[in-house]
Amino acid sequence: MTALILLFVCVLGCVPAPVRAASAAEEGVYAAAVGEVWFYAEEDEAEKRFLIPESYYVRVLERGEPFCTVEYLTDDAPYKKLLGYCKEEALTFVDYVPERPYLYHLLTVTYSLPDAGGLGTDGFADTERTFVYYGDRPEAEQLYLYVLSEDGFGYLPADAPPAFERNEDPSASVSGETDAAAPVGGVQIAVIVLACVAAVAIAVILLRGKRAPREQQEF
Repeated sequence: MTALILLFVCVLGCVPAPVRAASAAEEGVYAAAVGEVWFYAEEDEAEKRFLIPESYYVRVLERGEPFCTVEYLTDDAPYKKLLGYCKEEALTFVDYVPERPYLYHLLTVTYSLPDAGGLGTDGFADTERTFVYYGDRPEAEQLYLYVLSEDGFGYLPADAPPAFERNEDPSASVSGETDAAAPVGGVQIAVIVLACVAAVAIAVILLRGKRAPREQQEF
């Protein structure tokens, strides 16, 4: 009985914990924006819309040359998934599923109305609107932000890009991530279990060898 308990504890200690599988929404091939990566509405240079925020990712649906079919963000109100294209040469492909692939960022813009004179109500002079931020579009000497509101997609002029938290440098962990988290195969588990059984058997033999001899009975 003691040997069985030892075997059970040994097996539990040797078999690794199962690796969490990615959900269907997380699975796929991802590529990071390291540097300047444009998002295009069509496979055409003239159809560029915005720059993917630095250090964030697109999910690659189909690789191609020169354009890959990608998606960015998710359909989770007020956010909306975009299906489009990125140039393959601009993307940094990774072999892992990023924990935070997309930037979820809201912008609140305050509009001030012109002075309406003595009868103007102060509370009506300013109004606010909230937009979903997708990325920047620099044009000549003016910066525009590609945003989504209840009216649809469009551009907001801006003096500077909005501040947001960046991911860790994706280029620093492009390879080797999946190898470290690879699950152990059935053959490897079987070898571990057999090694544990052998260890317990040796322990039992050693324990038996150390038992004191029984006292002889007198007849």
